[in-house]
Amino acid sequence: MRALIFANGIITDYAACLSHIQPDDVVICADGGTRHALALGLHPDLIVGDLDSFPDDQRATLEASGTRFLVYPARKDQTDLELALIAAQEAGITSAHLMGVLGGRLDQTVANLLLLAQERWATISLSLSEGAEEAWVTRDQTVIVGAPGDTVSLIALTPEVQGIYTEGLEYALSDGRLIFGSTLGISNVMLSQQASVRLRSGTLLVVHGPGSTSG
Repeated sequence: MRALIFANGIITDYAACLSHIQPDDVVICADGGTRHALALGLHPDLIVGDLDSFPDDQRATLEASGTRFLVYPARKDQTDLELALIAAQEAGITSAHLMGVLGGRLDQTVANLLLLAQERWATISLSLSEGAEEAWVTRDQTVIVGAPGDTVSLIALTPEVQGIYTEGLEYALSDGRLIFGSTLGISNVMLSQQASVRLRSGTLLVVHGPGSTSG
């Protein structure tokens, strides 16, 4: 079972979101992320959070149309996005695509990305997108589908990622190692329409997007 989870960050291009929407997705919104789902014409199945970013006049309308609310107090120990992920996991979600994770407050953006590294999500396939770029978490192996010249970056989400092997990338890794905070894995380049990455231990964030000369 797959979920779309909307956070309350910035989405600059709603048209780019359309390719990530599947007809059977469970739509989960973290508080103010509801605005993104509604802008895309989606009906939220579940809205999670303290509702400090949620218009009061929308709740009755959405509840009447079948949306469930899981409301938390403002003084809580997790962000609304983390609570949305917990709700997804408890509902049996095995794959989740996140939108609206980036932008807005810097602290929220950093926390949202690092949140993905938690080992508790090991049973969920997690990905996110922003415009033409997509990122996902891998703990074993993954295949990247794109075009020659596309940019692929590998970012360690754990203190150390060991035994990294890549195929189809310009700068190959063979039994490579990345440490948290290192920029070694940034701005690799796809050589064909497909590349692959596998690793022995640790957690990687794989970021794929159009070719770029920056960095």
